[in-house]
Amino acid sequence: MKNSLLAIAFLCITAIGFSQEANPAYDEKLAKSLNADERGMKQYVFCILKTGSNTTATAEQKDKLFKGHMANITKLAQEGKLVLAGPFMKNDKNYRGFYIFNVATIEEAKALVATDPAVKENLLEAELTPWYGTAALQEILKIHEKLAKYKF
Repeated sequence: MKNSLLAIAFLCITAIGFSQEANPAYDEKLAKSLNADERGMKQYVFCILKTGSNTTATAEQKDKLFKGHMANITKLAQEGKLVLAGPFMKNDKNYRGFYIFNVATIEEAKALVATDPAVKENLLEAELTPWYGTAALQEILKIHEKLAKYKF
């Protein structure tokens, strides 16, 4: 009997310790619109862009391909398929930049990467992996538009 009472007390204390407090700021409508789970998170695909194998492109070709690269980033962001992108600073890993795609599968992300002229011509190489992060990332473009004095 004493062991049973101890077990019940332990379970009650454990349940209290692991209980979750409701978030008073929770916005169910917003969470649903962003496909957030109960933690406010969702799955994306993270892409690291590395220096590609094309070492013979001329400066003129590179310029044209990187203009296309930037135009593609803008297009994908406007479509809601790309929630975050940016270049890396100089590093010894040949990392050039990254994307966070607003898709759930590697296959979907591969199709989006294939639209990048710099990747098509092997100036950049893409490595893709599933990533779990805040669903709020999808709202960054709206905020960024208010912060950028000039457009790309």
